[in-house]
Amino acid sequence: MTTPAEQLLPGTQRALLHRIATAQTEGRSPSLAAAVQRQGQTVWNGSRTCVDGHGPDTDTQFRIGSLTKTFTAVLVLRLRDEGLLDLADPLEKHLPGTGAGEATIHQLLGHSAGLGAESPAPWWERTPGSLRPELADVLGEQTRMHAPGRRHHYSNPGYTVLGALIETMRGAPWAQVLRRELLEPLGMHRTGPQPEAPHAGGWAVHPWADAMLPEPAEDLGLMAPAGQLWSTTADLLRFAAFLAEGDDRVLCTASVEEMKEPSAPPESGDWEGNYGLGLQVIRRKGRTLVGHTGSLPGFLAALWLCAEENVAAVVFANVTSGPLIGEVAAELVDIVAEAEPRIPEPWRPLPEVDAELLALTGPWYWGTRPNILRLTPDRGLELRGLRGDGRGARFTARPDGSWIGLDGYYAGETLRIVRNDDGSVNHLDLGSFVFTREPYDPAADVPGGVDENGWRGLGG
Repeated sequence: MTTPAEQLLPGTQRALLHRIATAQTEGRSPSLAAAVQRQGQTVWNGSRTCVDGHGPDTDTQFRIGSLTKTFTAVLVLRLRDEGLLDLADPLEKHLPGTGAGEATIHQLLGHSAGLGAESPAPWWERTPGSLRPELADVLGEQTRMHAPGRRHHYSNPGYTVLGALIETMRGAPWAQVLRRELLEPLGMHRTGPQPEAPHAGGWAVHPWADAMLPEPAEDLGLMAPAGQLWSTTADLLRFAAFLAEGDDRVLCTASVEEMKEPSAPPESGDWEGNYGLGLQVIRRKGRTLVGHTGSLPGFLAALWLCAEENVAAVVFANVTSGPLIGEVAAELVDIVAEAEPRIPEPWRPLPEVDAELLALTGPWYWGTRPNILRLTPDRGLELRGLRGDGRGARFTARPDGSWIGLDGYYAGETLRIVRNDDGSVNHLDLGSFVFTREPYDPAADVPGGVDENGWRGLGG
């Protein structure tokens, strides 16, 4: 059981406040709101504003832009988990006639379907969605910029297509499905496609003068699944808690974890960032952050979750450009993780020990390379190189007595325990590689055999 999160130390709280104050001042944002969660509980929130006494609180709505895509991705994964589609299915199978039908649902989720980044003119973020009443108006004449599956190319129209897929398969509008299947179960009552007071107004700030201009807040129509939502810091932290552990009322843990896995090669030169299924994935300071950033005219938003530290941060600003919101949110996670590192749970022995599994643990050799096989608390197995090198992985049992790799080099590969006629273990077979109890054990069935003269010195 997770221990309740303790309140942050005063020094940590001041560092967080200093960071958002600097962001609001240097980024020249009319207002900026932020909140931090640790172990599923809100431990800090703060805001800065140019209007004295009117700072936004955790219940103030801001537009979250492309963070909406993560919500849309969850709805698609729900369809998959219900058996209504496969992520490898071409779009044409479920939504014919789009002109982008050869792209798979997986490619659309991970922005590798090759579709264009934006819809045809006029600029969709500042014009009514009624100007694009059909999918053809969103996709345009040139539906494909790149061959599907070849590269990551961020696509707003791609998520419009996924929204249409959801509506077709559910027989209901995207916003209605979202409310029923995700927002209500998670208690996100202040998140929705239209603003509800109290909410921030969107502004543009002149790049060379301290002057402001109001931005329009258009209904995006068919583009809504790519960027329509409004939300609060409190609601997005509820969503962050869901992304940390899953929630069977919405999406199981395994499917949420699948969303966090990189889905396509990163852009050339960008080895610190990647994209999963509706989630951005970045590496910084030895930690992995998952989440999403978002922007629409008048608004910036970011949510980052660090699973290793169980810390999440949300940042909003009501300005078209200025503060580097994604960086600010990541730095809030850094501040908490570095000032108050996570205290690990107490070590506890297994509730029960399976003697047969216990007998498999210990050293195993792939040729002459030593590895260690360990029993994990969830009755799984973990194989790692003795010196931290080699191809490690975790495994979970299958009903037929074999094991399937969960991660690393052997993800999806089969581990088999090969036994002698008397039931004793001869060797482990992992994707055709043989692991033996001794280096090239002559008693084991090693491909190519073992020289009958055994090990020898230079003169042998």
